Amino acid sequence: MSTLLIVIHIINCSVLILAVLLQSGKSADLAGAFGGVGSQTAFGSRGSASLLSKVTQACAIIFMLTSLGLWAVSAKGTKSVLSGEQAPQKTTAPATQPTAPRAQTPAQPPAEKKEGTAQTADKTPPAPQKSEPAKKK
Repeated sequence: MSTLLIVIHIINCSVLILAVLLQSGKSADLAGAFGGVGSQTAFGSRGSASLLSKVTQACAIIFMLTSLGLWAVSAKGTKSVLSGEQAPQKTTAPATQPTAPRAQTPAQPPAEKKEGTAQTADKTPPAPQKSEPAKKK
């Protein structure tokens, strides 16, 4: 069914394009070029409908009907691409205790060297010494 509609639609589109391109404009005659009476109306002079205008009108109606038909046929048989998929499981991490921000020490200016004094800024505290266990008597 959809193949038949597609073929009719393509043929109709070709005929519609040719019918529109073969028609002449409303003021394409010599009087329209010099401001004749026919070009003074809003949409040009309205004479009897030509064969091309009737073909254009019929093709436009067929185009709209085949477009609606193709839409109805295509929407009936297809499913969504995601119809068989399941939603991903949401996993949440256990709550953690917030950590306290590190205290930043302000930068200390370099200590001036004085003769005869030790600099305390350069010294590191001594490492704790291990005490030997008491001997039993």
